[in-house]
Amino acid sequence: MRAGAAASIAPGAHAATPARAAIPGAAARLALGAGGLSVLALVSLAAVAGVLGTVSAGGALAPGQGDPAGASAFAQQDIPAEYLRLYERAAARFGIDWAVLAGIGRVECDHGRDADPSCRQEGAVNSAGAGGPMQFLASTWAAYGIDGNGDGRADRWEAADAIFAAARYLHASGAPGDYRRALLAYNHAVWYVQEVERWAARYRAPVGESAQLVSVQAGSSSLAAETNTPVRFVAGGEARLMAGDGHVALLPLLAPAVVQAMLIAGNELQALPYGPAGHPDPRGAPEEDCSSTVNYVLYRSGVRPIAEVLRQNPLAQDYLGWGAPGRGRWVTIYATDLPTPHTFMTIAGLRLDTSHDGTDTGPNRYEDGPRWRILDQIPTWAHWSVRHPPGL
Repeated sequence: MRAGAAASIAPGAHAATPARAAIPGAAARLALGAGGLSVLALVSLAAVAGVLGTVSAGGALAPGQGDPAGASAFAQQDIPAEYLRLYERAAARFGIDWAVLAGIGRVECDHGRDADPSCRQEGAVNSAGAGGPMQFLASTWAAYGIDGNGDGRADRWEAADAIFAAARYLHASGAPGDYRRALLAYNHAVWYVQEVERWAARYRAPVGESAQLVSVQAGSSSLAAETNTPVRFVAGGEARLMAGDGHVALLPLLAPAVVQAMLIAGNELQALPYGPAGHPDPRGAPEEDCSSTVNYVLYRSGVRPIAEVLRQNPLAQDYLGWGAPGRGRWVTIYATDLPTPHTFMTIAGLRLDTSHDGTDTGPNRYEDGPRWRILDQIPTWAHWSVRHPPGL
């Protein structure tokens, strides 16, 4: 907290991770037969254009209610990109308003730019004993500190750790139900609450601005009708997890149609447990392992014909040399055969992976099976072959 505040942050009980929402129709995910529509056709550019012509804000999250895409033009100019990304991800994890979190970051240390040594210098504290970009006291950090970047330690002077810890503390203190109470817990001064709220209001996108999250009206398009999972879009070129439900990836409007189809396919797999039943045919399987997950996404998006998947039955080690070398612009496939065969993929910034033990800090971190994983770093337990679908 800022020096001169009426009172310091008071530690309390640990925050609980919000319970995830159920996935509509997850048990009955789409299983196309040989004569079914290909997803490439399903989400052709013309189809996507038709969807965008029928979108409605009626089912969208309102700005200020955890909407990770509702950043105003001012926010995108004022907040460093790294910090904006951290505010959004931390808020999504704990189900709170990212703009309030950003408002705290602005008031405390100007998003890490404040010259005060306590904001930037490891180990330095202000006159109240607070340190780091979110200005935590040591006692509060002991109760709420968290490893936000997956490096194995929780450091209050590290931006990712501090921002995730602040989100955790706000959630434990009453957010999103009562932001005023949560902010007064963070700093007991009324002026502080008002200042944070003022910055948060400037950071949120006005209703109607292009960053507003939109959702497809049920039955309004073939794209929504052909899947049992939610189809929702988000501005920009990066996929995001829907606030309050880490099993739904939001489709970036600027991504190619085939990439959007891959995200839809990943959403369709979110309720399944880990298992080998997806070989050789990943369609309609009651469980999926790492390679059948990749097979399903590539088939479902039209990148690999189902006949090829059935004939070759690709396993994790088969992706060591598949596709083009290096990371892709939109999609990257990681594969290894040592110390054990494994493969996973990243799609428009989200990781779809069946492995989670120690490699996920997101809302699905305790679940096996194909899930969206949001840890920024690629798991380090293996040396990965890095490839991508040609053109993507």
